Amino acid sequence: MNTEYYDDIVIGGGKAGKTLAPALAASGRKTALVERSLTMIGGGCINIACIPTKTMVASAEVAHTMRNSAAYGVKTYQPSVDLAAIIQRKRSVVLAAREMNLHNLEAALGENLIIGTARFIDAKTIEVTNTEGNTRLLVAERLFINTGTRPLIPPVLGLKEAEFLTSESIMELEQLPEHLIILGSGYIGLEFAQMFRRFGSRVTVIGQREQILSSQDPDIAIAIQALLERDGIEFLLKSKVLWIDRAGNETILQIQVGDREISLQGSHLLVAVGRAPTTDTLNLAAAGVAIDASGFIQVNDRLETSVPNIWALGDINGGPQYTHIALDDYRIVKANLIEGGNRRTGDRPIPSCLFIDPELAQVGLTEIAARQQGHDIRVAKLEASAIPRARTSGQTDGLLKAIVDAKTDRILGCSLLCHAAGEMISTVQMVMQAQMPYTVLRDGVLTHPTMTEGLNLLFSKL
Repeated sequence: MNTEYYDDIVIGGGKAGKTLAPALAASGRKTALVERSLTMIGGGCINIACIPTKTMVASAEVAHTMRNSAAYGVKTYQPSVDLAAIIQRKRSVVLAAREMNLHNLEAALGENLIIGTARFIDAKTIEVTNTEGNTRLLVAERLFINTGTRPLIPPVLGLKEAEFLTSESIMELEQLPEHLIILGSGYIGLEFAQMFRRFGSRVTVIGQREQILSSQDPDIAIAIQALLERDGIEFLLKSKVLWIDRAGNETILQIQVGDREISLQGSHLLVAVGRAPTTDTLNLAAAGVAIDASGFIQVNDRLETSVPNIWALGDINGGPQYTHIALDDYRIVKANLIEGGNRRTGDRPIPSCLFIDPELAQVGLTEIAARQQGHDIRVAKLEASAIPRARTSGQTDGLLKAIVDAKTDRILGCSLLCHAAGEMISTVQMVMQAQMPYTVLRDGVLTHPTMTEGLNLLFSKL
């Protein structure tokens, strides 16, 4: 087997990898990008996560708007949901994004875009195997791991035999589930719960903890649960699934809820309890790369692993599992290795958005986290119905909340549960990054009537 030599090898073409490899090549280094499949070009975000799910969320919102159009004085027929057509629209959006990414990578890397599964032979060498079983040996001075995550499957008795769905396979269904049961009350589970409820399925969500979204403040979590229950979604919290069986066209779950046991039957079961790192095929032990108990690669604040000249970027390093964080991981490595900088991960506020309706956007600390860290805080709350634009658009559901340091007047965190929250949170984040006081948002001249104007009202509560 011939050995091929590179300056840099990027393993995995997610948001960080697909952006870093062309940048390294443009800087004059011979760079290869290894991606396991042509169907994953561009990474998980565009193929199996952000882009396809939000495309389907948009369809669910249209169906919901049509059902409720009479409230706006517009009478229409009850919508008929064609799930096969929705899936086809999703596929077309994904395919267009994938082809654009493939074009860009081929233009930047040429034959150094390599399709196959990589495994380490030592700290400088990887073996790449393609779908035909052919292998290549690649050696590089520096290696960058960006292999992402996959759905986590819990060890529940009978689950493997129950024909369950994951966040990936559920987006290939072409017939609407009659009753969708969802294991998991986090971001993934809740987005699919509302989506399929609005498509017309009965939906039951099973959560292990006392509240949904366990990392959020209780008042925010309770407000979200109430909104979803109003949509008709059922919740079983503080629940443990004892065993699962499949009989005919029904999935049967035996569940312990508090001190009692119940049986629940549904047509489909979605497992959405988290994500597992895609490290098991990498043979990291051969390179000496350290992982944690869950299999995520351990890195420092410069994204360096335990082995010199090996970095880990994106979901695989155990940090927040967001595409925008993977992109910033790329920026950190690019700044440090190409531009001679010294960027680190510790100084970045991390925004997130749960794409239900209304959206939940959050940045910085929650109230609970701020108090646990010993901050002297002030808390502002505002009902979304107080915002003029919310009333004009009929989008009055939700709660806005801000956490401010009582001594410095700087914003420590903000949670926005309201229409367009994902767009509004960026304004708060910019003020936090600039280390300006909350009064900038309280007294700023913001366009009327917009949802962002609600930040004037929220911070006036202080």
